[in-house]
Amino acid sequence: MNTTERVIVEQFPFWEKAIDIALPTIEADTFVFVGCGTSYYVAMSLAVAFNENGKRAIAVAGSEWALRHRSYLPDLTGAVVVGISRSGESTEVVQAVRESHKLGIRTLAITCEKDSSMARAADIVAFAPTHPDEGIVMSSSASLMLLMGLRMAGVTVEPAVVAGARATVAAMGEKAPAVAAGRHKFVVLGGGVYFGIASEGALKLQEMSISVSQPFHTMEYRHGPMSLADEDMLAVMLYSEDQPAEEAKLVAELRAKGVKVIGLGGPGDLSLPIATRGLQRSLEMLAAMQILGERIANAKNIDSTQPRHLSKVVVLG
Repeated sequence: MNTTERVIVEQFPFWEKAIDIALPTIEADTFVFVGCGTSYYVAMSLAVAFNENGKRAIAVAGSEWALRHRSYLPDLTGAVVVGISRSGESTEVVQAVRESHKLGIRTLAITCEKDSSMARAADIVAFAPTHPDEGIVMSSSASLMLLMGLRMAGVTVEPAVVAGARATVAAMGEKAPAVAAGRHKFVVLGGGVYFGIASEGALKLQEMSISVSQPFHTMEYRHGPMSLADEDMLAVMLYSEDQPAEEAKLVAELRAKGVKVIGLGGPGDLSLPIATRGLQRSLEMLAAMQILGERIANAKNIDSTQPRHLSKVVVLG
């Protein structure tokens, strides 16, 4: 077990602490979640969670908000910009928070480093410490920032989610290699809050195992991408609670074309249960996708502690 995998399986005590920590409250006409890479995909899921809880929100890539904010929100009245960054030092996210200040917009930082540049620039900070051994690949920190954001949206995160995620990670780690064997194309499908998780899952496969992978909104897969479905593909379905029957029909179509499917919360060649209900289910799915990335890396003899061309923090000159 390398350090990447150890951090994935050891992250859950940090979740238990984050479930109970005090978090700031803030009101806004529109919440603008900004991040880069993994943090942007967390932002996407949090924007959905806020909307589903009656708080209007959008997600914007950090570089896009700093450069062309009016392309995404023409009326900045009552907006709050929420910067998401593990280190709080990612250049584009720090720029987005500072640019927002110049525009007179209130800012909130969600981070795992309370003394970072982003935290110092923000008006309010939500902080939870992550696993000290986490390396380039974000796992524990991504889960913690998602957890904090879900709670701030008004989602109750129950202790059962910790036990559920532990079980799902263990089952995925043990059983996924047999299903994924010989597959070289990867697709992750999810809708609503799960599309951000699907995007992050695809990113984990890319950076950890140097694999070409793509996320799609679930029901969009029939509209063109289905032409790629064959015996060389592994798909992961992140089952929702509002249309599982329709998602199962799509899974059946994929399997009929030779695709192997891992179903999180529903049918597949490998079906893994999700223990909780509501938006907190996204935490279980996120952790499961992290260990899947590691198992595909194992199969390709790739060291996920040293992803190609990547660094722990992207700081631009």
